[in-house]
Amino acid sequence: MFTCLRRLAVPAFVLAAVSLTLLMPDAAHAADQLNSGDTAWIITATALVLFMTLPGLALFYGGLVRSRNVLSVLMHCVAVACLMSVLWLIIGYSLAFTDGGGANKIIGGLDRMFLAGVGADTLSGTIPENVFFSFQMTFAVITPALMVGAYVERIKFSAVLWISALWLIAVYAPVTHWVWGGGWLADMGVMDFAGGLVVHATAGVSSLVIVKALGARQGFPNDVAPPHNPGMVAMGACMLWVGWFGFNGGSQLAADGGAGMALTVTHIAAATASLVWMFIEWRAYGKPSLVGMVTGTIAGLATITPASGFVGPLGALIIGVAAGVICYKMVQVVKQAWNLDDSLDVFAVHGVGGSLGTLLVAVLCTPAFGGLGLPEGATVGSALGVQATGLVATVVWSAIVSLIIVKIVGGITGGIRVTEDDELEGLDITNHGETAYRLD
Repeated sequence: MFTCLRRLAVPAFVLAAVSLTLLMPDAAHAADQLNSGDTAWIITATALVLFMTLPGLALFYGGLVRSRNVLSVLMHCVAVACLMSVLWLIIGYSLAFTDGGGANKIIGGLDRMFLAGVGADTLSGTIPENVFFSFQMTFAVITPALMVGAYVERIKFSAVLWISALWLIAVYAPVTHWVWGGGWLADMGVMDFAGGLVVHATAGVSSLVIVKALGARQGFPNDVAPPHNPGMVAMGACMLWVGWFGFNGGSQLAADGGAGMALTVTHIAAATASLVWMFIEWRAYGKPSLVGMVTGTIAGLATITPASGFVGPLGALIIGVAAGVICYKMVQVVKQAWNLDDSLDVFAVHGVGGSLGTLLVAVLCTPAFGGLGLPEGATVGSALGVQATGLVATVVWSAIVSLIIVKIVGGITGGIRVTEDDELEGLDITNHGETAYRLD
């Protein structure tokens, strides 16, 4: 064909254009093509996010409690991971990521129950849909697992399972649909790259509701035992730090520069918040603690999460400082001013951190701070309004529905709290018939 065109004296630039047209696939067709690089990265990110819960979060939380309750915390994390995985397959994924039909922008449909219609060659963008399902499943696993830290050492195991199951369906799936599944917040243009609203705000607010209903541990606030194994805490936190690269970097759903920048800003925010928390504690108490420093790490990671796909390194630095200062202060506010025994600071670190990052992204995503810029037609003020709307809606929904769930589960289990004797003896032996440490 090119020989014929040359014989007709067609100009060279026309020949070049024809060549490019023939060599380049149709744009719509290209968008549906499997990309092996993207697929490999999301498979890796899926493993990293599951690593955050098993074993990262389990060790982090396990080290923070008394030695007589460490196995109960590990049991909670593992059991929640298993239960959420099955529920995600049965109904959670479908409710979160399918079209609800008509004008419904609140919840998805049932088209993908049990992954109906998903085969080995079914794609979601440039990756297999089963890989996307699995990646999102790890988010559904870790979010209710985060809540475990708020009510450790005094809750019935059966209540943990019931609360987590109902919460996934009634809180997590709807909010996920609102933000990532084509729901009403997505239509508004809310920015939540990896879960400031979907993961951290929902878990933080819901955990505080459960804490209020459950009541404080015996001895709170003046006689609460320190972490039984700070080394375990640090190991778990470091695993969370590494796994968070999959959490945030994987949310790009591609192996590209956007994923690379998400990894970069995630690390910068975590490192900055760790140092800020350490120096605040050092000044306040005269000694920097390992537990305090790695708590700052988690605060920085939670706060950068919604912004990680939109900000640059300078924005990450600012977010890290803000996370270290504000989350540290909120730990004191929750336990001292509000007198709520959020045992492992889930609300102060995750709820406040995720909410803070959700609001800050409206400012720090601008080019002045090295960010990618605001959505087309948006101003800082309008973007902040959208972010605030998303945050208020998420907080209100999570709080109200969680309160209803607690009431329902209390009726099913005869109360969600263990007996006073069981609490004193420890949940490891009374609930699970095992002990973590044997010295004979």
